[in-house]
Amino acid sequence: MPQQHGAWAMLVVPPVVGAVMSGVTWRHALLLVAWLVAYLAYNAVGLWLRSGRKARYLPPVRAYGIAAVLVGGALLVVTPGLLVWAPVYAVLLGVSLTASVRRADRSWSNDAVTVVAACLMTLVAAGLGSRAPAQAARSAVVLAAVVLLAYFWGTVLYVKTMIRERGRRDVLAWSIGYHVAIAAAGFVVHPLLGGVGVLLAARAAVVPRRWPRATPKAIGIGEIVATTAVAVVTLAVL
Repeated sequence: MPQQHGAWAMLVVPPVVGAVMSGVTWRHALLLVAWLVAYLAYNAVGLWLRSGRKARYLPPVRAYGIAAVLVGGALLVVTPGLLVWAPVYAVLLGVSLTASVRRADRSWSNDAVTVVAACLMTLVAAGLGSRAPAQAARSAVVLAAVVLLAYFWGTVLYVKTMIRERGRRDVLAWSIGYHVAIAAAGFVVHPLLGGVGVLLAARAAVVPRRWPRATPKAIGIGEIVATTAVAVVTLAVL
């Protein structure tokens, strides 16, 4: 099982936001299950590749791979239109697995790929909604995806200042500056988004200095709470 606690929030929130904004249907439940199983398969394959293709890492690859094919196949049977997203996700998956082969799965570029893949699920889920999408509704969903993308990229910066790049003043400065800029942009969209952005900027500035050695589990739980707040506000204002 994946050990990144905060990753689960990034996986779940975009499709849930897209579903709520477009009208929740039973297809969204199948989409979410398929997406989570696909992530488990992706994680297992990545671990296998990073290990140098050691045989002891193959059982989860087989198990999650078969499950992903079965659930994903069922999803495509009832929603064949989702195939339009296949080329996009094939490219993102190829780039990310190449990073795993190079053991660069924690690189900035791979982080960007995973964030983009997750946030695009907002649009994917919105395409399965029960309401016919008017132009204004489509624009709101795209804006929601952009908000989530901006937020989750900020979490990449913030988490790196707490773990892999801890103690690097330049990364901390970039993280704080980015969050301040996002807070300012949030106020342009809606005061509540700006307010959440201010809280996130404060966290980016204070937590790495005050609690520099927080455990990964504590950081992940904090991300889940912050992500929930961002999702709720996004749905409320958009």
